[in-house]
This record gives sequence, C-alpha cells and structure tokens, in this order.
Amino acid sequence: MFMDTPQTLLLMTGGAFFLGWFVGKIGAYFGNKYTANQRDPRDDRIRSMEAELRIAKSEAKKNAAELEEREKELKDAQNEIDGIERHLNKSEEVIVALRKDLKDSVRKTRELRGELTTRATENLKSEVKLREVETELSVAQASTDLLATGVLDYSVTPDGDDEEDEGPQVYSAGN
Repeated sequence: MFMDTPQTLLLMTGGAFFLGWFVGKIGAYFGNKYTANQRDPRDDRIRSMEAELRIAKSEAKKNAAELEEREKELKDAQNEIDGIERHLNKSEEVIVALRKDLKDSVRKTRELRGELTTRATENLKSEVKLREVETELSVAQASTDLLATGVLDYSVTPDGDDEEDEGPQVYSAGN
C-alpha cells in the first residue's frame, strides 16, 4: 500500500487543485458580475479625461483653423495698411511739390505785380509829362498864332526901357 498511497495522494492533490481552480472560477464569475455593476471611480475618471481630451483636440483644431483665418485677415489688413501708407506718402510728396510750386508761383506773381506797378507808375508819369508837353505845345502854338495875327505885341524899346511893365499889350483889331 505504500505504493498505492502516493498515487492516491497524488490524485487527491490534483483533484484538490482542480476543485480549487473550479471554485475560484465560479467565484470569479459571480464576483465579476457584482463588480461590473459597481464601476471603479478611477475608470470613470479615465473615461471623462479621455472625453475631455477629445473635446480639447477638436477645439484645438477649431482654434488652429480660426487662428489661420485671423492670420490671413491680419496679413490682408497689413497689406491694405501698407498700400494706404504708400498712397499717403505719394500724396504727401505731391502736396510738398504743390506747396513748392505754389510758393514759386506766389513769388513770381509778387515779382510780376511789382514790375507791373513799376510800369504802371512809369506809364502814368509818362502820360503826365506828355500832357504837360501837349499843354506847353498848345500854349506855344496859341502864342505863335496870336503873334502871327498881331494880337500880341511884345515891343521892346531900343533903349531897354519897357513901358511901365504892364506886360504884353493886347491890341484889338480896331486899335
């Protein structure tokens, strides 16, 4: 029996292990069923964090697209501002040139006005002199005509004495 004992012992030990394994499986099956109903709060936390991660990734994509759109708008606005600045610079150059031209024109106008004033003054003086000369000429012509007709007689005595300084003698045609 000595020989039979180890074989029986061996079978009994094997059967005990098998029975333990079988009871463990059944217990695990029913235990898992019970624990499946009660979830681990860490699993819930992991799932919520994964959901937040997905939401954050989708928002990041939206924000990246919006950022690209804003950058494009910024570049367009910057280009527009550059264009406006170039236009303003050109306008300022034109304004400076026009101001310079205006100053030159005003200076030339003042010079021409001064010259015109000088010429007008000279012209007026010439007209006055011309009228004086015409007046003297007409007086001289009238005197010549009167002398020629004998109306005026400027007789001077040979001894140098004039007749009582009465001035020219006017003779009428009957005297």
